[in-house]
Order: sequence, then C-alpha cells, then structure tokens
Amino acid sequence: MDDLRSGLAARLPAAAAALLTVAAGLGVRAVLSGGVAKYAGDALYTVLVYALVVLVAPRVRPVRAALVATAVSWAVELFQATGLPDAWGRRSALVHLVLGSTFNPPDLLWYPVGAAGAALLHGVLRRVPRIGRSDRSAAPGIS
Repeated sequence: MDDLRSGLAARLPAAAAALLTVAAGLGVRAVLSGGVAKYAGDALYTVLVYALVVLVAPRVRPVRAALVATAVSWAVELFQATGLPDAWGRRSALVHLVLGSTFNPPDLLWYPVGAAGAALLHGVLRRVPRIGRSDRSAAPGIS
C-alpha cells in the first residue's frame, strides 16, 4: 500500500505539471506572437516531455529526466527534416501538435533551456518536505 501511495505521490504532481504546461503553451500562443511565442513554445514542449518522463518514471533524477526530455525533443525536431510530420500534420491537428511541422535549427537550442528549467524546479521540489510525511528521527517511538 505504501508503494501505491508513494507512486501516486510522485505521479500526481507530474500529471499536474503536464496539464499546466499544456495550458501555459496554449496561453503563450494566445497572448504572444512571433519569435517569443515560438521559442517559449519550444521550451515548454520540452517541459511537457520532461513531465511525461517523470510521470512514467517517478524516481528519475532531474538531470537524467532533462537529458531524456532534450533527446526526445531533438529527435522530434530532426524527424521534422524528413517532411513526414508536416505531411501527417496536415491531416491531423493532434499529430501537428505532437510532432510539429518543419525543421528549424534554432529550436534545438531552446529545448535544453526548457529541460534545464524543469530540472531546476524538479530538484527544488524534491527537497521540499511533503505534507503529511513524518520525520521518524525527530521523535523516536512517535509516528
């Protein structure tokens, strides 16, 4: 039962982060335009991938999650150079949202920015004591 609780305790914040990241990405596109919106969207794309990595592997360390998220983002960007995501995205809005459309080399620089920001926040949050978690060393015999 404790494994189930600890798994949920780790996955729920990751799921919430994924939803917040999608909302932030849509909000950025609605409010901003041009390069700022584009590159913020690139960074947020990798933040979303990072959140999904943590959702799948809740015990992953921030640096490893950042490396995986960056690698996935780079792979998707490089895949865009084949032209397939653009062709598929014309038939499906979901495919367009997930895979994008055209290769843009500067995007490759913004993915690690998003991953670094997510890793920094993840690292800080891992150090914050969770509400309801008892400190057994503080008061022996009391839990």
